[in-house]
Amino acid sequence: MRSHLPAWAVAAAATLASANAAWAQQQNTDLPVRLRGTVQSATPVTLTVKERRGETVVLRLPDSLVVQEVFPIELSDIKPGSFIGTAAMPQPDGTQRAIAVMVFPESARGAGEGSRPFDLQPDSTMTNATVADLAEAPSGRTLHLKYKGGEKTVVVPPGAPVVSFRPGDRSLLVPGASVSMTAQMVDGSPTAQRINAGRNGFALPY
Repeated sequence: MRSHLPAWAVAAAATLASANAAWAQQQNTDLPVRLRGTVQSATPVTLTVKERRGETVVLRLPDSLVVQEVFPIELSDIKPGSFIGTAAMPQPDGTQRAIAVMVFPESARGAGEGSRPFDLQPDSTMTNATVADLAEAPSGRTLHLKYKGGEKTVVVPPGAPVVSFRPGDRSLLVPGASVSMTAQMVDGSPTAQRINAGRNGFALPY
């Protein structure tokens, strides 16, 4: 019987089938995973991403997909009372050196509050917290962060990316777009659940 599916749908299904075996071998299929990379191609129902380690992954795009646009802002936009997330590296003196800083919109205040290991670099951390105080220093801007159960001092060096995010849509998912996402096996297929994307070539810091 002749297929009534459009050509892109047939090709996407075949590519998904071949990608599933590799995904299943590498991932714990019971848990969401984080992927970072560059969009290679997109259809209404699939996204092909070249992951930062060089692997190509094909993911389903469900109707419930959430897309957010990540965009650059200024270091001066970080104020006392800002709720931020910072990827950072622990320093010998007990402080953290920021790799990049995300300033959350007020609607996302409190999301993921706390400090934990992060998978961006070996030994890196992620701290989501409120800026209690800040000061300028020769090594950069120093942020005193407070969160439930703890506090951290983070130095943001000159040139460290500072970003925020806002609601986006699938029009951001074009070839060459920088993306990071959470994905999970759903009904046997790698499926994107939430995607952060940059616009017009903006590279996401993490």
